Amino acid sequence: MSGSMGWMISGGGVVLVMAVLREVFRTLWHPMGRGGLSKRLMAGLWRLARWIGAGGGRVTAVAGPLGLALVAAVWTTLILLGWALVYWPHLPGGFSYTSGLRPAGRAGFLDALYLSAVTVSTLGFGDIVPTDGWLRIAAPLEALIGFALLTAVVSWISQVYPALTRRRTLALRLASLRRAAHPSNRFRPATTVSLLTGLAGDVDQVRVDLTQHAETYYFHDGQDETSLAAMAGYAADLARQGQTSARADVRTGAAMLGRALEDLTAVLNRQFLHLAAAEPMDVLRAYAADHGRRLAGS
Repeated sequence: MSGSMGWMISGGGVVLVMAVLREVFRTLWHPMGRGGLSKRLMAGLWRLARWIGAGGGRVTAVAGPLGLALVAAVWTTLILLGWALVYWPHLPGGFSYTSGLRPAGRAGFLDALYLSAVTVSTLGFGDIVPTDGWLRIAAPLEALIGFALLTAVVSWISQVYPALTRRRTLALRLASLRRAAHPSNRFRPATTVSLLTGLAGDVDQVRVDLTQHAETYYFHDGQDETSLAAMAGYAADLARQGQTSARADVRTGAAMLGRALEDLTAVLNRQFLHLAAAEPMDVLRAYAADHGRRLAGS
């Protein structure tokens, strides 16, 4: 392989590695969760699961966890390919081989991919060792990136499941309130205001979770009582009914809840549903349908 062509291939590998690292950063640590590749993979798997499972069943239930695994696998594969492209043009001249390995027969792309895999996984068998100065720096750098990628995936999972817990807890709270009937008919006004403002804060938290961790949208929530896609309609009913109260503080709490729901539906529509000129209730119905639910009301 000619020198200029080899360096072009190595440069392409570096570009690929940097693109993956950028994607990891934008998915995990960008405040708006702007990872494009991860979002497309999760959305594609969700649509496939919806098509196979018709909105319910075991297939849709595992779409979210499988999506996380798929994204992590794609990130790892692209990192492996990128570093393999870095090494490939410099095999065998830039490396030394243990006795028993014939360098001339260990200069193919599969050998570069093998070297990339044992380096990124920090196995370090030592059968192929870089000798060129820059390669002796590149190989440990790949090992550090591999360790960082593993840490990033674990961090990602640790961020996703608390967000899912908050969403499901809000759904359960709404289901409990629905069973107890409208709070303005059963509780003192002060209690009603506390309930409405508390629900508004919980809805805002779900909106933040969806903004920062868009992948949480693609997790199925089990039963209706734990599914915000089903129970959000009752929250909208509470907001509407509270705004008819004779007490100003109850109306204020209801308005806060209504505004929180409007902000949530704006995020749902902009990032996931893409409805044209839709009202908040239209978005909530589409959200419920996309998760195989019927929107609950009072």
